[in-house]
Amino acid sequence: MTPTATYRLQLQPDFPFPAAGHAVPYLAALGVSHLHLSPVLEAVPGSRHGYDVVDHSRVRAELGGEEGLRQLAATAREHGLGLVLDIVPNHMAAVPRHNRALWEVLREGPESPYARWFDIDWAAGDGRVLLPVLARRIGDEMERFQVDGEVLRHGEQEFPLRAGTAGLPLPKLLDAQHYRLGWWRLARTEQNYRRFFTISDLIGVRVEDPEVFAATHGKILELVRDGVVDGLRIDHPDGLADPAGYLERLDEATGGRWTVVEKILTGTEPLPAGWAVAGTTGYDALHRIDGLFTDPTGATELLGRYREFTGPAGDRGGYWSTTVRRAAYRVVTHELAAETALLTRLAVRICAEDPALRDHAPWALRTAIEELLVRVPVYRPYVTAGGPCSEAAEAALPDTAVRDARALFSVPEEATAVDVVRDLALGRLGDGPDRAAFCARFAQTASALRAKSVEDTAFYRYVPLISATEVGGDPGCPAVAPEEFHAFCTRLARDWPATGTALTTHDTKRSADVRARIAVLSECPQQWSELLTELARTAPTAVAPDPQLAWQAWQTAFGCAGLPADELAGRLEPALLKAVREAGLFTSWTEPDPVYERAVSDFVAAGPAAGTGPAQEVLQRFADSLEPFTRANALGAALLQLTMPGVPDLYQGTEREYVALVDPDNRQPFRRPPEKGPVSEKAALTVAALRMRRNRPELFGESGTYTPLTAQGPAAAHCLAFCRSGEVVTAVTRLSLRLAGAGGWRGTTLALPGDGPWEDLLTPGREFPGGPVVVAELFAERPVALLRACH
Repeated sequence: MTPTATYRLQLQPDFPFPAAGHAVPYLAALGVSHLHLSPVLEAVPGSRHGYDVVDHSRVRAELGGEEGLRQLAATAREHGLGLVLDIVPNHMAAVPRHNRALWEVLREGPESPYARWFDIDWAAGDGRVLLPVLARRIGDEMERFQVDGEVLRHGEQEFPLRAGTAGLPLPKLLDAQHYRLGWWRLARTEQNYRRFFTISDLIGVRVEDPEVFAATHGKILELVRDGVVDGLRIDHPDGLADPAGYLERLDEATGGRWTVVEKILTGTEPLPAGWAVAGTTGYDALHRIDGLFTDPTGATELLGRYREFTGPAGDRGGYWSTTVRRAAYRVVTHELAAETALLTRLAVRICAEDPALRDHAPWALRTAIEELLVRVPVYRPYVTAGGPCSEAAEAALPDTAVRDARALFSVPEEATAVDVVRDLALGRLGDGPDRAAFCARFAQTASALRAKSVEDTAFYRYVPLISATEVGGDPGCPAVAPEEFHAFCTRLARDWPATGTALTTHDTKRSADVRARIAVLSECPQQWSELLTELARTAPTAVAPDPQLAWQAWQTAFGCAGLPADELAGRLEPALLKAVREAGLFTSWTEPDPVYERAVSDFVAAGPAAGTGPAQEVLQRFADSLEPFTRANALGAALLQLTMPGVPDLYQGTEREYVALVDPDNRQPFRRPPEKGPVSEKAALTVAALRMRRNRPELFGESGTYTPLTAQGPAAAHCLAFCRSGEVVTAVTRLSLRLAGAGGWRGTTLALPGDGPWEDLLTPGREFPGGPVVVAELFAERPVALLRACH
């Protein structure tokens, strides 16, 4: 059954299956049709996210085990709810003592029956797997090793010993294993297993192998067959060698259950039409919704003021495209150096074996690989070696990328290495083992590069408007016109009516309500600039180590306005420290600068998170003055997501005001609101929309229609409206601060379809006739309206 709406719960030891069961009556009353659970398979003990799976055959004991999951499903069914599970096909935790499959590979080497599970390049390590798990060089760690029977111990870490080696002297024992224990810094250049992005603690799984698929999906498929699970969310499909093949196999195995993929689409990039899924998890919808509430003119002015404030140095005052390219070069030559080395080895081998391709120098091939990788404009191409190459796949390596990469070679004949690499990446040079491996690994590396360079680096370096630096977003062009939004929704209704939509997830850097507040700054860039000057005057001891940090920190504090002072302090500092480490301009995770980071903490404590003082009063007054416009953005975004084409996914707590920053702040255990007490405006809106979706699914599902409605009058651009299946009208106010500055609605009207009457679901007893209605009257109670045709 296709969900009408899902509700994501973050399971963890502090919020196991029984706790989720207690929340079921409340969630059913909201009007969702399915619980959406974070990963439930056995993970590293204590994991707060569950993506570090260690055993695919068992449901996680810390959550309550399989019995607990089945009981949760039974409780959910009693209240009319189904379950959707988040599953992780791409990787497992690279922690041998918890991962039996990896333990066996390390003990038995490439002859282990589990060796086929993992993407390991045995030749690169002379037949040994590099495990970069030591805090120092191995020579400095020798005294910490202990042999205990057939187990090698190092602190809390455990490793299996190869048969017959337990009695060897320690140096020889270490050299005799199928693995090499090494300093953690070696991972960058010498890692010889595929990772999740650049995280060595997560090892890539070869799920494209039918036996590996069967072994890693057996328990999930059993839960589907038993009716415990109704749908699936697929984490990171771009990490797979053949996403289309995997999804087809999964669709067959589940009998066509509703499935969405965590696929990040760039710009107008379409989801591959042949994928056997209902759609994405909704970051493409998030970008369109957020963009509607971002003023394009103001965003441009804000960028100019940002450049003046931060100065021209480096990425702080640069352009978005430049920032992305610089970040990509950094990542591909540093964090992903081992991956590009593997691609180079494959290319060299392929060229050496083919007379038509010989005499390409290894350095030229490596340069071509790096230059093409940084120019892939999307996450990856979707193609297999020797197979057809679609227009979309070719667009991932466009002629412009080839031309620009070739221009970097001083000798034209050497520049032909770029053409060879492009053809290999697009699968045009045959389907032998090395060619197939190159084609798949180029795509997998491209997706890792895009994620690390854009999501995890550029988004923290380019911060004129931090509400725009969200997964799937485009900070260089953050605004979305109503026409673009309507075109997007029309495509969804036609091609992907059951796709997922989202506003806040466990991976968003700021919750939707925080972004809604910050987006208002695009409508008042001058006031924001003046506010920063006033804040500097009223908090003279709060001196930021660099101006970009000050800009970003005060925007973040503004986005969290209203939080208690002590709570803000405990959440702001970790988020900003993560931001500067991810940006990698002055400090980083792997090369931390303690002096700079201490300066960050001191600034945050003295300024944005000081709690009380003149600066905080100034900031709060500014936030209070913009509250009506923040309200319009937050309610408008929520209503659009709940009624546009697709299946809305609510993140835990977002049915009411939800203020959260980047993880781990946004992954706290779910807390249901008190049963007694006032219902917030946002919660009432959410319940009205969800219950309507649940009671009238035909209006929003595959048979439903989407019709844009256009207002008429001087303020028409500030009203966005549409009709679903001739029965439901959604109308929201956009850019409300600009609207107020221009004199309000001034007689603007919106024509309601049919003869009416139309019932206002947010204000009981209120009705409107069909035909033109004065928008000022429509929005008299609130800046949004949800109407249902009366019959």
